[in-house]
Amino acid sequence: MKILIVEDEKDLCLTIAKGLKINGYFVDCVFDGKEGLYRAIDEFYDLIILDLNLPNVDGIEILKDIRKVNKVVKIIILTARTQISDKILGLDLGANDYITKPFHFEELEARIRSLLRQNIVMTDSIITCDELVFDTANKKCCVNEVELDLTNREMGLLECLLHNKNRYVKVDELLEKVWSGDVDGRSNSVRVHISSLRKKIKNEVGYDMIINKINVGYSIIDKVKT
Repeated sequence: MKILIVEDEKDLCLTIAKGLKINGYFVDCVFDGKEGLYRAIDEFYDLIILDLNLPNVDGIEILKDIRKVNKVVKIIILTARTQISDKILGLDLGANDYITKPFHFEELEARIRSLLRQNIVMTDSIITCDELVFDTANKKCCVNEVELDLTNREMGLLECLLHNKNRYVKVDELLEKVWSGDVDGRSNSVRVHISSLRKKIKNEVGYDMIINKINVGYSIIDKVKT
C-alpha cells in the first residue's frame, strides 16, 4: 500500500513516515501544499494524510481539488485545528477521517488500517467510457450490453484505468494496485495483460480505447469526437 503524507512540520512528517515504513507501507513525504496537490493528483496513492495549515496551498483547497478528479483515494486530515466546524467541513468535502494534533501514532495507524480494509469507494459503482460500462460492485464489464470475458488481472487493470480516465497511469502504479507490488517492476506482466485487455475491448468498440505513451504509462480515453 502506498501513502502520501502532506505535512509542513518536517520532523513530524518524517517520524510518521518512519513508523509506517517499518510496518510495511510505501511512503512519500511532501512539506508544501503546492507540491502536495501536484503529487496527489499526478501519482497513485491508496491513502493520503493531509495537514490543513500548509504553505502555498491550504489543505482544504487540496482536498477539494483531489475529490474533483479522484473519488477513490482515502484521505485522513491531520491538523491542529480543533474547531468542530473545520472537522465538519473536511468530512463534507470528502475526507474519510479526521485526527487532531497531538495524537498517538498507534491511533493513526489503526485508522489507516481500518480505512484500507473498508476499501471505501466514494463514487457510483458504475463507471462508463463511451460504450463501455463497468460495474465495480459486481466486477462486470459490458460494451453495448455484451459482457466481456475478462481475467481478474484484466478486470483490475481496467478498473484502475477507469478511475483515472483520460490521464496516464504509470506502470509501477498499476503493479502496486493490481499486483500489490508482488511483481518485479521490470516485468512485462502489465504489458502482456494490457495487450490482451486492449484487444478484447477493441473487438467490441472498434478502436483502441487504451493507449500508451513510452516512459509515461497507460490511459483509457473517450473516443475523440469528429
